[in-house]
Amino acid sequence: MSDQDLVPQIEALGEKLNAAKASITRRFIGQDTVVDLVLSSMLCGGHALLLGLPGLGKTRLVDTLSTVMGLNGARVQFTPDLMPADILGSEVLETAADGTRSFRFIEGPIFCQLLLADEINRASPRTQSALLQAMQEKSVTIAGQPHDLEAPFHVLATQNPLEQEGTYPLPEAQLDRFLVQVDVGYPDRDTERDILIATTGAEEEEAHAVFTAAELIAAQKLLRKMPVGEQVVELILDLVRACRPDTADAPDVVNASVAWGPGPRAAQALMLTCRARALLDGRLAPSPEDVMAMAQPVLIHRMALTFAARARGENLASIIAQVAEITSKARSAA
Repeated sequence: MSDQDLVPQIEALGEKLNAAKASITRRFIGQDTVVDLVLSSMLCGGHALLLGLPGLGKTRLVDTLSTVMGLNGARVQFTPDLMPADILGSEVLETAADGTRSFRFIEGPIFCQLLLADEINRASPRTQSALLQAMQEKSVTIAGQPHDLEAPFHVLATQNPLEQEGTYPLPEAQLDRFLVQVDVGYPDRDTERDILIATTGAEEEEAHAVFTAAELIAAQKLLRKMPVGEQVVELILDLVRACRPDTADAPDVVNASVAWGPGPRAAQALMLTCRARALLDGRLAPSPEDVMAMAQPVLIHRMALTFAARARGENLASIIAQVAEITSKARSAA
């Protein structure tokens, strides 16, 4: 397919995405950046990790998304005693009318298209790994039998950063399976006023379906056909490689503060999310500004600070911003 053929399809998809965002913001007021990042992860076919305090609307956002995107949604509240079978499902022994017995598989809540994994860090590592394996392979195995998950399949997992007692932090290798990390912060005063008025009356705004599951899959395929300029590709490589300590490309701030950096999957995620951001903004191709904007949500959960850097009170967001500025200036001067 030529670039000329892609233009009307991308423009039509952009209009549809604008309608989807308008429907979402009827129930999830403000927080446009959060909505864009979650939609970007779904357009890329990936999963998102939402970090935020209780009561900021994370569950409401996911519920609204399932309606607007035309997906079958489910929610699992993670607790320390949650078992893998509570998510995946299990086989039960049934006795027929003639006395014969056979096993029947009962699907768990993971057999949906949009799963909200609420407070994922409260479950044991055994249960976390069951979910994260399904996220990667898009199938589960019960009693030796594989069961494919319905397409599209997306997981939006939440973590509460306030209460860490009795939690099991996700290992780095499992964090890498999330395409982006979305920080859900407090709304500003005007937004909070709008939330108060909209959600405490006799009636609330309702979201309506804009996409179907088939249309979302088609959008994911179209996104991968969007052209990416050589300048953007080189900037992505420069940025990801600069975040790896003790390498020839790493600046001093990375060598001094970063314990380990992102792998090639981070570059893949940046390439996809840059396209998604351009699409949501109504543009036909990503720009260097898209790379800079997506650097933090894509890289922050794929890096770690050294003990000394944590003791100095440094944070990854600031370091990523510094590295992005350094690489952007170097690429502009090249």
